[in-house]
Amino acid sequence: MKVLFALMLVSTAALADDAALLKCRQLEDGPVRLACYNAIPLGVSKPGPVASAGSAPATPLAAAAPAQPDPVQEFGRQKTVQLESIESSIVGEFDGWVPNQRIRLANGQVWRIADGSDEAMSVTNPKVKLERGAMGAIYMDIDGSRTAPRVKREK
Repeated sequence: MKVLFALMLVSTAALADDAALLKCRQLEDGPVRLACYNAIPLGVSKPGPVASAGSAPATPLAAAAPAQPDPVQEFGRQKTVQLESIESSIVGEFDGWVPNQRIRLANGQVWRIADGSDEAMSVTNPKVKLERGAMGAIYMDIDGSRTAPRVKREK
């Protein structure tokens, strides 16, 4: 009897995983489809109703699909977001940078200087443009600076 119960649990989990895979497979948008696949729990089954072969899914695909991430907030974090640049500003007085310095932008993002560059300057609320470079590098172009340091997203 215990073996039968264990087999029922395994088959229920397999059905749930198959249903989730089929749901994700039907999505057209690549990043949304990837997020759907990433949301499928691995090796964890949640108790719940199992749809029979002839029944309709409990939730429509549009409602079950994860929300698309904000490309500006995901810039520099995910490889699925392919913006070429974003713009923001540094709030308050900015006196330049040194290697490994963290810079907080007005949009809440925090970036770290990833190269050995430094520059002294004195500006207030400078505009910043973050641009993709070669090989996935991201450069921070700060208004009033002579160079654009290579940066990495911290937060």
